[in-house]
Amino acid sequence: MSVQFAAEPLYASIKKYIVDAVHSGELKPGDKVPSESTLVERFNVSRMTVNRALRELKDEGVLVGVAGVGSFVADPSPWGHLMQVKNIADEVKSRGHEYFAKVVKNVSESATKKTAPLLGVATGTRIFHSVIVHYEKGLPIQLEDRLVLAEALPEYGSLDFSKMTPNEYLMKAAPLQRVDHRVRAVMPDAEMRNLLMVDANEPCLLLVRQTWSRDRIVSHANLTHPGSRFEFSDSFAP
Repeated sequence: MSVQFAAEPLYASIKKYIVDAVHSGELKPGDKVPSESTLVERFNVSRMTVNRALRELKDEGVLVGVAGVGSFVADPSPWGHLMQVKNIADEVKSRGHEYFAKVVKNVSESATKKTAPLLGVATGTRIFHSVIVHYEKGLPIQLEDRLVLAEALPEYGSLDFSKMTPNEYLMKAAPLQRVDHRVRAVMPDAEMRNLLMVDANEPCLLLVRQTWSRDRIVSHANLTHPGSRFEFSDSFAP
């Protein structure tokens, strides 16, 4: 059944429909709104009309768009857009693609002169070191090399991260207090090329993430992505 509103422009009717759903709580921050094709059918309008409504709602900060996925209700907190810590398994599945992971290692070791400063601990401190490859549609899209403070998360070394991601576990076990992100381009070494299935000439995107919980650093992760298969996008409304 189509829906029409004669008293106002059709694109405005679509905007009102979505805004009312947000205000009523029917649509919550992070929820996906109906697709363009669904709105075209529901309101019996052109795709151009629906596109205008969604574009204006994004410009107004009501919605955010994710390329190839759709439009979502914006989080009202600006920092959430600037510093999101997402579960890669959920991201892949939200695109309708198959996700799986291969655990290269998850071992207990002593912090060295190189790794100790990354967690803000003394050399010799017990830490866990995990290396995991995350796949989308059968292709590696992220190499996760993570250090975790064993004192804060003693179960980490015994978990099977082919069944759940470290991110999923950390979000439950270590409530986020602070996160630092840095992104830069890198050329992969031989081991990284092998794990990510890229050639020697392909640059990668490296996201370095340091996570605090209960006033201390609990995790330091290097998240490396093939440049041809991955991009970072985010938005916020000031």
